[in-house]
Amino acid sequence: MTIDPLLLLQAYAIGVFPMSDDRDAEEIYWVEPKQRAILPLDGFRLSHSLAKTVRRERFRVTVNADFAGVVAKCAEVAEDRPSTWINRQIEAAYGNLHALGFAHSVECWEGEELVGGLYGVALGRAFFGESMFSRRTDASKVALAWLVGHMRAGGFTLLDCQFMTDHLRSLGAVEISQKAYLVLLGEAVEGVPFAAGRGLLGAGAAGAASALFPVAASAASPDALRRDPPLSPSFTVSGPVSGHSIVQLLTQTS
Repeated sequence: MTIDPLLLLQAYAIGVFPMSDDRDAEEIYWVEPKQRAILPLDGFRLSHSLAKTVRRERFRVTVNADFAGVVAKCAEVAEDRPSTWINRQIEAAYGNLHALGFAHSVECWEGEELVGGLYGVALGRAFFGESMFSRRTDASKVALAWLVGHMRAGGFTLLDCQFMTDHLRSLGAVEISQKAYLVLLGEAVEGVPFAAGRGLLGAGAAGAASALFPVAASAASPDALRRDPPLSPSFTVSGPVSGHSIVQLLTQTS
């Protein structure tokens, strides 16, 4: 039995998210960390080497091209991750949110091989990062750079990373108290029509008037990318912006 999508969105809105003990575990539990990792959108650490990788477009970056593939890769056992919290129930739940327009992925490709990416949930002006993976050096960093660049352009205010890791810290993530996090969260999801009940689920795809990834490569620039995001932003893209524009977005000051 999968997690009800409305319940899952309501949980995110109060700072709670699901996990499991193992890929094949049958049960899930709800987590509310006392210390929360977030990545301030103006604090992303873009090293010279990473900027060069993004600018030269070493990887082909797509959005929502293979959501299921990204989740499956994130759930795989890897050298630095002997077990996973993404069980079959959680995988199915985020697949449902993706179909409804709330869960999104960023993919990095080397040829036709999926070598890095991330996925998470967009709600209001918040993006809740769930997991990322990398099968090539810097692939997950490139995916995160693209996400942060577009979040900055789209007027988002909160990138939730859940738990701190050395990898995230190296990219600018910080830890804050749950109390401080809830203040930021409340501001980010203000106006999301939870009173509509299950009617909220229709807002994921329908609320795409101002997409988070809206601009074709020929029109890509920091000014062209600026939009006022809807309550439930869409990650649909008519064409990828350039790596050069992503670097501009990450290095411009507000």
